[in-house]
Amino acid sequence: MDLRTIKTFKTIVKYGSFQRAAEELKYAQSTVTTQIKNLESALGVTLLERGKNLQLTEAGKLLNEKGDLLLKGFENLQSAMEDLVNGESGIIRIGVMEPTASFRFPQILTPFKKKFPKIQLSIQIHSVKILSEMVKKDEVDIAICTAPEQALGTIFEPLFTEEVALLTPSTHYLSGKETICLQDLDNEQLLATSSFCPFRKNLEKQLIEAGINPNYGLEVSNMLALKHFVQSDFGIAVVPVIAITPLLEGTVIKPITDFDKGLTVGIMRNEERSYQGKAMEYLLELLHQGLKKPVKSLFSN
Repeated sequence: MDLRTIKTFKTIVKYGSFQRAAEELKYAQSTVTTQIKNLESALGVTLLERGKNLQLTEAGKLLNEKGDLLLKGFENLQSAMEDLVNGESGIIRIGVMEPTASFRFPQILTPFKKKFPKIQLSIQIHSVKILSEMVKKDEVDIAICTAPEQALGTIFEPLFTEEVALLTPSTHYLSGKETICLQDLDNEQLLATSSFCPFRKNLEKQLIEAGINPNYGLEVSNMLALKHFVQSDFGIAVVPVIAITPLLEGTVIKPITDFDKGLTVGIMRNEERSYQGKAMEYLLELLHQGLKKPVKSLFSN
């Protein structure tokens, strides 16, 4: 069944005349007559009782009622297809790790949603290990995270380095020290994130290189929850500065003078994927602008 024929039928019903419908649609009257005959033949019913005045049969009344839905549905589909081709609709799947997901990403997405309101965004928040697998399996289009341990099948573009510092309860003796170095963490009860967390792995590597065996008193899988456990005096933690800003009452933040550097965060993609479309181009532009922009440190003067 041709949707153009449905439109012809609806036009005939509107004007009550084959001739008027032909004039409106700019068809020859014979074309309109042929379309209706073919439609009736395809459906196996009579739609219009011909005579001095056209009359809808019961089948015609049903088609007249449902025809609007068919035409509207087709128009919506056509519009959606045009938006998709023009890169103005569809879905973009983004993987993000903490603390970027909570503290940096929402502000970056605000102008994107204003410019591309029809684009559906799917945001998956996971560890870099899981995000790496999702990128390889094409379960997300891009991921914002640290570099994967095994980069096979992915491309990583670094954007910024996450600043790291020591968070202590205000009652802890280290909170009163003027300077903190890695050696000060020896034999201290450290609060840690999960063993596969890249921030924990980076800390462990630097402690071991400094001859310190990490002493973990409590493991908390959610990095954003660590500051609350420090506040409750469960121990001290080395965490990204952005994740503890603003400081909770009863906690103190200290730079670690010999901590080599924080972790580099960037965009991870599937090496076999190409990324096209205005929406994705604009998103990548926002990510470069927003994530490369320096964030004022708590230790800045």
